[in-house]
Amino acid sequence: MANYFSDNKDVQFHFQHLDIDEVIGLKEDGFKGEGNAADLAAAKKAYQDKLEQIGQIAAERIAPRAAEIDRVECSCRAHQVTIPIGMKDNLEDLKNAGVTAVTLPRQYGGLNFPTTIYSMMTEMVSRADASLQNLFGLQSIAETVRQFGSEEQKARVLPPFARGEWNGAMALTEPEAGSDLQSVQMTAKQDENGVWRLNGLKHFITNGIAEMLLVLARSEEGTRDARGLSMFIVHPCPELVVNRIEDKMGMHGSPTCELQFNNVPAELVGKRRFGLTRYVMSLMNGARLAISAQSVGIAEASRQAAWEYCSQRKQFGKTLAEIGPVHEMLTRMDALTAASRALLYETCKWVDLRDAWNFEAEAHPENEEAPAKSKEAAKVADALTPMTKAFNTESANQCAYDSIQCHGGKGYMRERPIERYYRDARIMNIYEGTTQMQVVAATAGILKGSVEPLFDELEAYPYSAAAMPLFQKVKAERVHTKAATEALGAATDLQAYLARRMVRANTIVFAALLLLKEGTVDESRLETARRFIWEFLPEAKMHSEVIMDTISEGDKQ
Repeated sequence: MANYFSDNKDVQFHFQHLDIDEVIGLKEDGFKGEGNAADLAAAKKAYQDKLEQIGQIAAERIAPRAAEIDRVECSCRAHQVTIPIGMKDNLEDLKNAGVTAVTLPRQYGGLNFPTTIYSMMTEMVSRADASLQNLFGLQSIAETVRQFGSEEQKARVLPPFARGEWNGAMALTEPEAGSDLQSVQMTAKQDENGVWRLNGLKHFITNGIAEMLLVLARSEEGTRDARGLSMFIVHPCPELVVNRIEDKMGMHGSPTCELQFNNVPAELVGKRRFGLTRYVMSLMNGARLAISAQSVGIAEASRQAAWEYCSQRKQFGKTLAEIGPVHEMLTRMDALTAASRALLYETCKWVDLRDAWNFEAEAHPENEEAPAKSKEAAKVADALTPMTKAFNTESANQCAYDSIQCHGGKGYMRERPIERYYRDARIMNIYEGTTQMQVVAATAGILKGSVEPLFDELEAYPYSAAAMPLFQKVKAERVHTKAATEALGAATDLQAYLARRMVRANTIVFAALLLLKEGTVDESRLETARRFIWEFLPEAKMHSEVIMDTISEGDKQ
């Protein structure tokens, strides 16, 4: 039987070498108490069983439905949205598998799994049908309520999520407020009974037909900045109207809605004025990590399709895979996908550490070290998340592009799935913050040195003799990248202009070190590390040189 978990050696490697024992112990409260896993082995066995189940569902049920879902698309008539039958079947399969609240605590009916495991599920679901991930992957809605909602709200809204009766949506974007969310104009005012009422327009809302929406609205009259925005829970009602759904290039199985709010009743989440500055930032970080995993799924699907086709198709007496320039594209896809996956699961580890220590601080206030540990992990997670989202989403686009090229004219035809992967991939580096916005977000963390301890730790790793020549190349490039980063930190007038190069160079060096570490643990993975380093280390060097040369030229002016 096909299985996207057990059939994927790279995913298997990452699962077998998970560096989250500390996280698991914290999430299971030291393996004490009713309902918690008995020990580390029991927790990991539960993860593996569920991953194998989702891997089989993804390969045998979700993937075969994807082409038909893409052709049928979502529709909207008389303000009523219809999603394809196959998508409904997919959601029912995932509901029956019990994975509608993967990271929520057990007290609300969730699995209490780490984000790392959820991201592995996300990758497999996205490989099967990326548009399904735009529904399955909105579990961060529930997490946001769990983190910031009142006890009454949590008890009321989280169990329906866990049972799969509800799913969620983020209603943030407006026609004049895309990436610039502090410009949101939707109004929130309390009526004579104290009920909040929302008025305005939201558009580009993924899964806008959800049973629960988290809505960003301006609660403080007369304000124009982020401090006037609050977060609200909204449920479907006659006052909430779907004006239309977008006619999109890809992601046809996921409805993207324009929503009209006509005095819609709502309830405040958390405190007034914290909607954007705290709650949406937390929500968006979770969404960006999910899209990083979604991108790995698309890259994997693209890579697999290219290898399968090129290993069978013959031209000039040999398979396409044996033709040098084609083989080069195939191995580049291998390297990009492996690097993206390495970045994803390293980032997940730090997100899990942040959240686990935060939970520990809540559950055990007497643990004085917990808040500091959570804060320290948050610094790393906040820097790695945009770095990973930028790299992985661009890599997914490159892999989809190269896979079509490997297929030749057949890749352009709808008879092959790769043209769907290509269309679906294009939104990856746009939604939930464009690559350019990820650069802005990552720049602060890199310049503050948030990821430097990770670089230092990887440099100190005992690499194998086979990996050492490659490590020396990467180590030398790290010297250049670090010097360029420090120089840019002092050249404040050029930071915005050169930030993309700095982020890209640092990410390449970091990914190269992660891949070399993997190649030391398992020497069979060293060839992929070598391929990545040969292809992309010169790019990192180029970016560092451009930064230094531009700063130097600026000094002369």
